[in-house]
Amino acid sequence: MSGAMLVVNDLEVRYGAVQALRGVSIDVRCGEIVSLIGTNGAGKSSTLMAISGIVRASAGSIAFDGENLRGRPAHEIVALGLAQVPEGRRVFPRLTVRENLEMGAFLQRGPIDSDLDRVHALFPVLQERAQQFAGTLSGGEQQMLAIGRALMGRPRLLMMDEPSMGIAPILVARIFEAIRELNRQGLTVLLVEQNARAALRLSSRAFVIENGRTTITGSGSDLLGDDRIASAYLGGS
Repeated sequence: MSGAMLVVNDLEVRYGAVQALRGVSIDVRCGEIVSLIGTNGAGKSSTLMAISGIVRASAGSIAFDGENLRGRPAHEIVALGLAQVPEGRRVFPRLTVRENLEMGAFLQRGPIDSDLDRVHALFPVLQERAQQFAGTLSGGEQQMLAIGRALMGRPRLLMMDEPSMGIAPILVARIFEAIRELNRQGLTVLLVEQNARAALRLSSRAFVIENGRTTITGSGSDLLGDDRIASAYLGGS
């Protein structure tokens, strides 16, 4: 897989007696937006959490820029340049917006002013509300904060888990435009998103995960036109 930044082969994950992943294989090339498509419980989030070291893989391989990730602790994976925006945002509600962003820079050495400037340019509301407690923000604003916090770690690959979940439609559009802008700036993105149509429109390529396995792969445009994808994930053809 020439040019691949992230390569996952035959990944398996178990939660006790339950096998969540049964052989997931994906790759993400530098500069791409790649989406994982599937129903709830298919294994999309487990795939991201195994890549980022939050859950342990029971079999398979994970490589990022040729570095083996399997078995590494999450903080080492972040230091390599891979960050995750978790499902449900998980901001620190009793810390201010500014403090949440600073938490994202915990591995950085030296000034973080330029990182803050980048986040504020992308989401100006975070600068306006810098001293507001994160728990008082709307769902969409919290999602912006979660993305901004991840960006403070200066990732080269950003993984995002359901960024549109529970957010007002007008802010969903803003989140997707931010993903496009970050990609234009050179950031590689691996996206799990319940809105399959929007995700495929955004993506260079996509993988379908069903029952813990990758079953279909192709370009975003090809999968948008695939009758199997339309009937299963897009609400009809």
